[in-house]
Amino acid sequence: MPYHVSVEITLRTSILDPQGKATQHALDQLGFTGIEDVRIGKFVELTIDADSAEAARERATEACRKLLANEVMEDFTVRVEEAQTA
Repeated sequence: MPYHVSVEITLRTSILDPQGKATQHALDQLGFTGIEDVRIGKFVELTIDADSAEAARERATEACRKLLANEVMEDFTVRVEEAQTA
């Protein structure tokens, strides 16, 4: 059964995010006041054929650990739902 998997990858809060700081500064310059912090991350969508949602989650987690995320600097969250069929 196909599963739609969403992976959100973000820098750990202890890691400085220069891209986020630059974006925050640019937003401030454009008049977007009150934005106190900006963190930039990655969003990955996968379609995984697996026997269960848990099996799809395990495969996505393994892909994150081996390639998609740098666990020294990044955290990731995996969300799984059944893929919609047309």
